[in-house]
Amino acid sequence: MELDRTKVQAYAARLIRSRMELLHSHGFYGMLLMHLKISIDPELETAATDGEHIFFSPAFLDSITDSELRFILMHEVMHVVFDHVDRGREFDRELYNIAADIVVNSNILLENDMEETAITVGGSVSMHLTPDGREGHLFTAEKVYEMLMQKAKNSCGTAGGQAGAQSGSSAKGSGGSRGNSRGAFADDHSRWGQHGSGSVRHDVWVRRIIDAAKAIEIQKDAFGRGELPMFAQRLLKQLRSPQTDWRQVLDEFVQEEICDYSFAPPDRRFDGELFLPDFNVPEERVEDVLFMIDTSGSVSDSSMTAAFSEIKGALEQFGGRLRGWLGFFDAAVYEPQPFESVEELMEIKPLGGGGTSFHAVFSYVSEEMNEKLPSCIVILTDGYAPFPKEEEVPEVPVLWLMTTEVQPPFGRAVRIEV
Repeated sequence: MELDRTKVQAYAARLIRSRMELLHSHGFYGMLLMHLKISIDPELETAATDGEHIFFSPAFLDSITDSELRFILMHEVMHVVFDHVDRGREFDRELYNIAADIVVNSNILLENDMEETAITVGGSVSMHLTPDGREGHLFTAEKVYEMLMQKAKNSCGTAGGQAGAQSGSSAKGSGGSRGNSRGAFADDHSRWGQHGSGSVRHDVWVRRIIDAAKAIEIQKDAFGRGELPMFAQRLLKQLRSPQTDWRQVLDEFVQEEICDYSFAPPDRRFDGELFLPDFNVPEERVEDVLFMIDTSGSVSDSSMTAAFSEIKGALEQFGGRLRGWLGFFDAAVYEPQPFESVEELMEIKPLGGGGTSFHAVFSYVSEEMNEKLPSCIVILTDGYAPFPKEEEVPEVPVLWLMTTEVQPPFGRAVRIEV
């Protein structure tokens, strides 16, 4: 299908206008949409996303109203936010596509006070119910997929057909068709997983979700309007699962490095792999831990997300028995802030962006915390900076959370992926 320049400009203007309208009416969605490129693709029958773009068929754009277009923009960005584009690869694709659409559409319905016109395309309400008639926003796509599989087995019929029919859906969900005879919306999922590393992209989107949430909070404080969608509130609580088993790592570190220190100062050279015992003293408190996060220019958004997730995981795993400070450093140290709960942790805002100096961290501890040294220092970094000599470092145990293969010359190290 050949498109002339005038037609393309008209499509572009309409898409930009719809995105701006979403910024006004559903600000959180509108902010997230700003991170996706929107394109016209005559090869499509409806719409699609690959995690970096949203594609529209020009014929499909001509057939839908402005309110339907806003719903579809929200639908596509939700697939990206929920990481559907990279999840479920081991499942039956058609069933997983249906499950993902049920979850997305139900969340959009919830955002619009359960008004079904918000997810109606071509006169038909898009799928939003699980096979047992409950709303999809209550579940993950994987859980809805399990329901669809069980329904299909119980029905002893074709998995996609039976499950789709029982789910209350009216669309195929796997793309290529606008829908069945009822005409509800079905986007094209064939481009899922075509761009880059899913784990990296998901971390980037976690950071974007956090930034959008902050902007919504500011808007609400300033103008008394704007509310964070329920799904976003759940995502912010979850962030991402920490990779470090902090009960084991800190228990060994505290017991061997801190409790025994006054009797026999340990050799603080880098020990390599850690073999860790079970955490078996539930009353043990870990206090005065200084967490320092490298915020220099070489550290990515995904590393920052990993850092907050690890510290949040430590707090949750210790169940209120961990207390410390969180600080940031580049070429200088930004004053660490005390915390002993997840709520207090999330109030601390990152600072920095310049060069990296590990000397600055240890100088700060020696000069500003000399009256009460931390029990240990946990440093998250990529390691791209000169390390101080061991004799220049205060007599405090050091645990490095390394995002690269750089080997610290002293202390213990745990590798984490970002």
